Amino acid sequence: MRLGPADPPVPDAGRVSLRVAAVGLCGSDLHWYDEGAIGETRLTRPLVLGHEFAGIIEDGPRAGERVAVDPADPCEACHLCRAGMGRLCADVRFFGLDPDDGALQTRLSVPERRCVALPDAIADHDAVLLEVLGIALHAADLADLRPGMTAGVYGAGPIGQLVIRVLRHRGLAVVATDRLAHRVEAARASGAAEAFLVGDEDPAAAVPVDVAFECSGDDAALETAIRAVRPAGRVLMVGIPAGVRAAFPASPVRRKELTLQAVRRMEAPDLARAIGLVASGELRLAGLVTDRFTLDDVAAAFERAVAREGLKVVVEPGR
Repeated sequence: MRLGPADPPVPDAGRVSLRVAAVGLCGSDLHWYDEGAIGETRLTRPLVLGHEFAGIIEDGPRAGERVAVDPADPCEACHLCRAGMGRLCADVRFFGLDPDDGALQTRLSVPERRCVALPDAIADHDAVLLEVLGIALHAADLADLRPGMTAGVYGAGPIGQLVIRVLRHRGLAVVATDRLAHRVEAARASGAAEAFLVGDEDPAAAVPVDVAFECSGDDAALETAIRAVRPAGRVLMVGIPAGVRAAFPASPVRRKELTLQAVRRMEAPDLARAIGLVASGELRLAGLVTDRFTLDDVAAAFERAVAREGLKVVVEPGR
């Protein structure tokens, strides 16, 4: 990893220059950092990472406005985009994914239509969690939730914590697990009724749930989700696996006639939904940002994130 100078952005039509205030380090960033790949997609050139970000627009009619930015920019012309599924667009551009550099820089050019105004009630360092919250909202939408359900969240990193909070907001009782004690405690603080520290055996596999969210990308967590969910249940695969394959026990999936549902990012309206929930006080972000670094210390920020000693690590290029 290296830090160096870059030319200031010159926005094309429909784009604005953004002064970056804060960037969250995501699990997918750590895949790039650790493996040089996410699944079958490999790095082919030096790439600026960072897609969870907020900043201040510097030019045009919205100059001076604080915004969160949807990192995905689908084509808006294909049949998937026209059907409201831009997250699945084959021609989507995405910050921090080749060929588009990400937000770990002081300034960059962004599509103006992907910028959503931030209220003063949401601090810059918390605003990086809004894209993650959008994914949690999308995952909950895909889960076909109903009143009275119980849910399991397997993997209690930042995305798992926000899934817990979304599920609690929707009235579900939640069981959560993680391999790290501080994340188990955080899951309880996020609203989990039960939270288990996982060792060689996962006690949560014996706690039945109606719907399960695998949020770590780990095969063992996926197996726990499959064994815990009741017959005819649904398992949402939110985490990103290391490597190109994931493995799971086929027998319980078949015997219980389970649905395995992958989750791909968020849909365009979800960022504004996330902002509305946080600004209204219906859903809180407090306690999830545990580490804040300047851009000069970005290498240390990544090492901190890889160590998984906290929750969300944030880099603040403007500080």
